[in-house]
Amino acid sequence: MDKFFKSVVEQDTAPVVICNTEHIVVYMNRSAVLKYAKKGRSSLIGRSLLDCHNDSSKAIILKVVKWFSEKKENNIVFTYRNEKENKDVYMVALRDENGNLIGYYEKHEYRDREKTEPYNFLLD
Repeated sequence: MDKFFKSVVEQDTAPVVICNTEHIVVYMNRSAVLKYAKKGRSSLIGRSLLDCHNDSSKAIILKVVKWFSEKKENNIVFTYRNEKENKDVYMVALRDENGNLIGYYEKHEYRDREKTEPYNFLLD
């Protein structure tokens, strides 16, 4: 089943960076590797996400992860709107089958209207 979950994340066009509860980057999908080229690409895996942020951002990340750990229902929080990229960004808790916090990731939701035709491969 793991290969299916990994494939879902790999096929996502939005960057996905997954961290454990110690803030260590454990996974980056292809989109994330490309997006964070100037910050080191996949060399970020195994390093602390906190090293990539300023003090203000670090403090916010720590607060959000603390909030995630307080209740199993605390699972997603809107973090900011990026007008330049036309997206909303969220932090999302990752939990094991018992609901224990095992990590988190940043979710990017782009808001542009799709420009391709539905099922465009059928038009050929």
